[in-house]
Amino acid sequence: MGREALRKDETASEEARKPESDVPYFPDLPERVPYEGPKSKNPLSFRHYDASQTIGNKTMAEHLRFAICYWHTFKGTGADPFGAPTWIRAWDTSPDPMERARNTMDAAFEFMSKLGVPFWCFHDRDIAPEADSFDQSTKNLQAMVEYAEERQWETGINLLWGTANLFSHPRYQSGAATNPDPHVFAYAAAQVRRAMDATHTLKGQGYVFWGGREGYDTLLNTNMKQEREQLARLLHMAVDYKKEIGFQGQLYIEPKPMEPTKHQYDSDAESCLNFLREFDLLAHLKLNLETNHATLAGHTMVHELQTARNANALGSIDANMGDTLLGWDTDQFPTNIYLTTEIMLEVLRMGGFTTGGLNFDAKLRRPSSDPIDLAYAHIGAMDAFARGLQIAHAIQQDGRLDKFVKDRYADWKSDFGQNILAGKANLADCESYILNSGEPTQRSGRQEMLENLINGFM
Repeated sequence: MGREALRKDETASEEARKPESDVPYFPDLPERVPYEGPKSKNPLSFRHYDASQTIGNKTMAEHLRFAICYWHTFKGTGADPFGAPTWIRAWDTSPDPMERARNTMDAAFEFMSKLGVPFWCFHDRDIAPEADSFDQSTKNLQAMVEYAEERQWETGINLLWGTANLFSHPRYQSGAATNPDPHVFAYAAAQVRRAMDATHTLKGQGYVFWGGREGYDTLLNTNMKQEREQLARLLHMAVDYKKEIGFQGQLYIEPKPMEPTKHQYDSDAESCLNFLREFDLLAHLKLNLETNHATLAGHTMVHELQTARNANALGSIDANMGDTLLGWDTDQFPTNIYLTTEIMLEVLRMGGFTTGGLNFDAKLRRPSSDPIDLAYAHIGAMDAFARGLQIAHAIQQDGRLDKFVKDRYADWKSDFGQNILAGKANLADCESYILNSGEPTQRSGRQEMLENLINGFM
């Protein structure tokens, strides 16, 4: 029965709105994970995340806008570059690919409902199996979009953003939009079109471009100038198609410096912004930033967030963290309170999310092989961000940190400072100022004092 038919049938019972199977995939989870407060010792409860608690002028749920990613959480296997899968999931055992897809979606919405998460995110190939032809792959996707539409209506969970997997299939071995073969480019463009259709149908609030292989392994065989132009062309096609279908969501591009390629054209926030400006796309795309990608780029997440925010291009966040001792994308669940505080300070400074949110693009550690470990991981991460939000709000309300930064730059408010910033002063003016004013006074940056200040809120 379709969604519209159910809505028209005013006598539809609650039984008619349940998933096909009454056997839960997460029987150890309560129907809704409760908030029990900081003193709770129940690992299946929230200690800090109280969705209805008001922080400033919004509830925690409105500030944080949590989402669960489909790929790691429900399609992950525990495999890594050095070992085979270690996880066996009850929803992923059927020999029929479409039955596996439906079972996985049932498991996903059961889990998200019990966790009380308001949003989810997906790649097209996460929710629907790829077939032997593009036409059949599209039919598989359309069938699963209808199924997802039903699950969304039943649960009230919404789509934060969708995207296309343009990196896993062998056809994309040398990139998708940046491929030297226009046949591959056309396939990628067609796949993006259908993934945008799926996102639009499910009322997604955004659509993400992540260039998984949009880069190079060696410049010996690469025309880098043309490949960047090809990538820009695909993005312009997407902008045009967004207008054509009336999609109201935000388009995002996600930076990542390496892995799987030696170098990717969307390597960090600054390179993405430069790319968008160069190809006249900055008005159409914002950035979806991931913490572990910032680490791989040699930056802190705060650097990436401020870079995007200063350009009015901070849109959404993939919430995870990496291991600084490992040089690859470990995608661990974020549990560092200092990290979550820094992130939420930046989110508060930009006025909060609009179409974006905090998507847990994170995966369990390989030995964490039980389905219940997914609950422990997400509960811990949600609590870490709730605590980070509380601390960030307290720091902002306290005002000492912002006042110190403002005071440090106060002399730029002078007539001379304003003339420099306005382009009204030249090199000769600067020399005259020095001749009249003498040697500048040395001023301390007070780094240790400010670090102590932050520690006082922890």
